Amino acid sequence: MRKEALDAPDLEILEAQEPTLHKEIFPWTKAPAMPLDNVAVPTEVPGEIWITDTTFRDGQQAREPYTQDQMVRIYRLLQRLAGPDRRISMTEFFLYTRRDVDTIRECLRLGGAPKVTGWIRASSQDVRLFAETSRDLRKEGLALDEVGILTSVSDYHLFYKYGRKGRKEALEGYLKLVEQVLDAGFAARCHLEDSTRSDVFRVVVPFVRRLMKLAEAHGTPVVIRYPDTVGVGVPWDVVALPRSIPKLTYVLRHVCGVPADWLEFHGHQDLHLGVANATSAWLYGAARNNGTLLGIGERAGNVPIEALVFMYAGLRGSFDGMDTRAITEVARLYEDELGHVHPEYAPITGRNFAVTRAGVHADGVLKNIEMYLPFDTESLLGVPPRVAITPYSGAAGIAFWLNARNGARTDPQIEKEDPLVQRLAEDVRRIFEDGRMTSLTDREMRSLLAKHTAREVHPSSA
Repeated sequence: MRKEALDAPDLEILEAQEPTLHKEIFPWTKAPAMPLDNVAVPTEVPGEIWITDTTFRDGQQAREPYTQDQMVRIYRLLQRLAGPDRRISMTEFFLYTRRDVDTIRECLRLGGAPKVTGWIRASSQDVRLFAETSRDLRKEGLALDEVGILTSVSDYHLFYKYGRKGRKEALEGYLKLVEQVLDAGFAARCHLEDSTRSDVFRVVVPFVRRLMKLAEAHGTPVVIRYPDTVGVGVPWDVVALPRSIPKLTYVLRHVCGVPADWLEFHGHQDLHLGVANATSAWLYGAARNNGTLLGIGERAGNVPIEALVFMYAGLRGSFDGMDTRAITEVARLYEDELGHVHPEYAPITGRNFAVTRAGVHADGVLKNIEMYLPFDTESLLGVPPRVAITPYSGAAGIAFWLNARNGARTDPQIEKEDPLVQRLAEDVRRIFEDGRMTSLTDREMRSLLAKHTAREVHPSSA
């Protein structure tokens, strides 16, 4: 980055005879390298930040298709989660099937946020499809007025995906399509696919500057979404481009002149850094962050919307009206009705999230409920803290289970030294010594409890 002038004049898209694949960074048979240039860029959190959604587009690509009813139900939950301040500002849909268009119609009729938008490939045929779909919906008094366009920018895509068109032909084609969308009175969103493996200053910068000029000429926003398509981005500013999300954000903001409100990050979890990368995008100047419910997406998945909700609140100091309990309803809908196998250890939404199994942890939460939990899971998610009874739960785990059963999690009435607790602990110990390999269910614990309480009421039956 030191070699580039941040106040450089307008640049032409630089053609190349051979693709720039950054093989010194992405050697294919090794882990991606992380070269440091030790150039720091300043943080710049926008005054307003937003979450955007791609559950029905990128998320749907990675699973069996949703039915129309399922999509409308999920959209209603997104509306609840967004809250009255509409913090989840936008979602996007395919336009290629009758089911998708009918779903768009139903969601538009519901009104409010997230705003319903379309998504198309970079082709004249798809632009016509969007325009015709929008026209038909307008006859019903419904407005579909924004579309995302796939505008891949890495040489991996420009040279190999598009039949070796090369840079100029492909990008000039994108620009013509965007101009068609703007000429028709619609807002455009350009998805700079694979931007974290791109030739930033020779492709991305001149292309995005041209897009900003088109937006200015038409008086219509052109949102720049910059996807970390294969999850190789990193959240540290001292790492060199193109992997550094802070640097890429800075270049788009201050070299390309993209307003913060028009700048949107889209991350993937291939190297476990999706949430960190998304947070760094907010920290360094992008106002919008894109994700999917439960992180469902291609390969290792997208940035989970639920994680963005909590990162948002961490930066803003408030959920700003977002209904976080809807997150748990989303997870249960996917598990119970959509057949989604959700990892039980998933952060925030997994069934194990508020469960402790270790006796030493149970002892801690018995003394202070905040000791082994990051926040009040019951008030924020509708998920009360629980304990799973295992060989390692000990008397403390059983005491916590009894108190939770009696509604006394935060003000325990039964201590681990209680004789009833000790008798139950001995029963549990014997069960596992006999070969039990799974935790005891609540029903089994209630059965053990009933045995001992019956003895207390009818001592002659002992």
